[in-house]
Amino acid sequence: MMHERKLISLSHGAGGKEMGELLRELIISKVKMSGFEEGIGLEDMDDSSTIPLGDIHVTVTTDSYTVNPVFFPGGDIGKLAVTGTINDLAVMGARPLAIVDAMVVEEGFPMDDLKRIVSSMIHTAEGEGVALIGGDFKVMPRKSLDKIIITTSGIGIVSREALITDSGLRPGDKIIVTGTIGEHGATILALQSGIDVGGTSLRSDCASIVEAMKIALELGGVHAAKDPTRGGLAMALNEMARKSKVMIVLEEEKIPIRDEVRMYCEMLGIDPLYLACEGRAVIGASSEVADDIVQKLNKAGYKDATVIGEVRKGREGYVLLRTVVGGIRIVEPPTGELVPRIC
Repeated sequence: MMHERKLISLSHGAGGKEMGELLRELIISKVKMSGFEEGIGLEDMDDSSTIPLGDIHVTVTTDSYTVNPVFFPGGDIGKLAVTGTINDLAVMGARPLAIVDAMVVEEGFPMDDLKRIVSSMIHTAEGEGVALIGGDFKVMPRKSLDKIIITTSGIGIVSREALITDSGLRPGDKIIVTGTIGEHGATILALQSGIDVGGTSLRSDCASIVEAMKIALELGGVHAAKDPTRGGLAMALNEMARKSKVMIVLEEEKIPIRDEVRMYCEMLGIDPLYLACEGRAVIGASSEVADDIVQKLNKAGYKDATVIGEVRKGREGYVLLRTVVGGIRIVEPPTGELVPRIC
């Protein structure tokens, strides 16, 4: 009898339930040295890992970017790679210091496009005061790679007492988003579906969140934070609720979503809660300071920053949504290959 072959699918790289299960089975369960001393390590599956050096934690993160198309309204794969890595450091409370990158390019890739991507990377890093200190470059034969893949690793520092994780939510905390959600995912999904967005205002939210996190952290009371990329707001909140062993209750009417994103999501049959953001932070903060954080963010130009829900005791790991009509539904972790090649 022929044995069933187990193969990797696109869903294993989509940032949802299947990817988490694969990583836990394939890697995490088999690695014995998964962290350094009392730092954040592999088992924590946070946005960055840390190496404690006295009262300072060196934060380290790495990610590969394979977005399709490589140029999109609001950014490109170069800008995405740099901001994505910087943002993974920022949500840990860290100050990003430096990045290294590795590029793998397909033979025949236009030189002008490559120059444009590299210039975008350099401009983005320098704009954030982040040094580009090294990297690697490879070329693959035609048809053995689709255009270009960029891997970036970032290094930052944070004091031990200022370190933020995605598992620190406490009952009573408020959930804040720093802006409208789903814009990167909606833009890429529309382009992949052959929809011309050139005459619309739809564009990726690809941007650094360093300043937004700095504003929130200056006021204190931030207990947890996360970068809602693959899997969107839904995946970020499910991970935060599960790791913190709490329940999160969202108010649908308070979640900021642009009309263009709603329109494309309705057209394509997608829930915007599951679409990636590339320039937003999800923050869990004490109820005493949450409104102050939002007000300060609004004054600094983050006009759509708002409180969208709260943390409660109850069914650990659950995210519930109170709908505009007064009902309650469970926001499940994403499954399947919702938007492949998104970041």
